[in-house]
Amino acid sequence: MGDPTRKAALYETLALTGKALASGKRLELLDLLAQGERSVDALAKAAGLGLTTCSAHLQTLKQAGLVATRRQGVRIHYRLAGGDVASLYALLQQVGRTHLAAVEAARTAYLGPADTDHLTREELLERVAAGTATVIDVRPAEEYTAGHIPGALSIPLGELEARLAELPVGTEIVAYCRGANCVLAHDAVRLLNHRGHKALRLADGMLEWRLSDLPVTAGAAG
Repeated sequence: MGDPTRKAALYETLALTGKALASGKRLELLDLLAQGERSVDALAKAAGLGLTTCSAHLQTLKQAGLVATRRQGVRIHYRLAGGDVASLYALLQQVGRTHLAAVEAARTAYLGPADTDHLTREELLERVAAGTATVIDVRPAEEYTAGHIPGALSIPLGELEARLAELPVGTEIVAYCRGANCVLAHDAVRLLNHRGHKALRLADGMLEWRLSDLPVTAGAAG
């Protein structure tokens, strides 16, 4: 039957992962790190946290083996410990939406009404190959630099209205952002439609794109 004490110790050890995930802010940090490596300062700013609080959350994630670090001078940079962590985070979102009604209600309240059209990754690839769509990445520039859909233009949401003249007329615009729970693409499509463009959004985002092993290009916009 095995040693019950050792069995209990095994499950308690496994529970460390669950405990590390049991915080909305730590999940938000994982969401940000799924876009690419960041310093503690950058993560704190993006997540709306103080440095001390952000560092404490990151230490909890590190102790659970979910993130790894590297030092550059006096700065510590964090990254996901592996692609399996991104998969775990994506699966957590999927399970929550499927089995907990409150998750879908909260998601709808955050993303807004279902007033934007969307397309799948496969449909996006087909339209890009046919040359019938212009793809824009509306995440912050540093996330675009860390990895983006090949051929996508970097136009962060906060710059979109001022840069509308850069977009071709008469071509479908497809916006994408971090993932299925990212509001940036929704807001971008609303703005573009209001300004007379035919715009859609990718149904999910960069997290799911990477997990599907689709091509990713790194580097700043030319």
